[in-house]
Amino acid sequence: MFTSTANKIFQEVIEKYHVINKVDQPFVNTYDKDSNLIEHLLYRKCWIDTVQWHYEDIIRDPQIDPDAALKLKRQIDASNQDRTDMVEYIDSYFLEKYKNVAPKPNATINTESPAWGIDRLSILALKIYHMNEEATRMDATDEHRKACQTKLDVLLEQRVDLSTAIDTLLNDIANGDKYMKVYKQMKMYNDEELNPVLRSQK
Repeated sequence: MFTSTANKIFQEVIEKYHVINKVDQPFVNTYDKDSNLIEHLLYRKCWIDTVQWHYEDIIRDPQIDPDAALKLKRQIDASNQDRTDMVEYIDSYFLEKYKNVAPKPNATINTESPAWGIDRLSILALKIYHMNEEATRMDATDEHRKACQTKLDVLLEQRVDLSTAIDTLLNDIANGDKYMKVYKQMKMYNDEELNPVLRSQK
């Protein structure tokens, strides 16, 4: 199943990041985009998510320097754009893969594209990793660890359900029971023509 590969890659990324555990560490994609395109995209996608996860931790420091916070906010904005771009690249991969599939007359569209489901799966992998850290943190109270283990159990169940839903969707698209229709995000706040504040600075 597709999500078996995706979940494995997400785990690889998260463990690789935490070897150094710094947001500014160099990024090296272990999958070649020419020979392993989807693996390459999944690896990059989860790396973006992992770095941003830690950006979000840092910016919540109540003692953070205001100038550093502003710089970090800009980095988070850029990361969000990268994240959206990667989702669209992954959907483009599936559009190409299934381009010759003729949808059945009664085929329906899904509420989200495959890549947006994969986006949620990547974030879920991060939640599982960090909740497991909390559930096994020896300097925490027993009550804390128990509460986090309960949450971890729910997250693990959620990953099974989400993985099943994604695999089912891809199978339905391959069989013509579902069809893909991808809308660009069309975010307005980064566009100098669409954001009135940016436009006024021109």
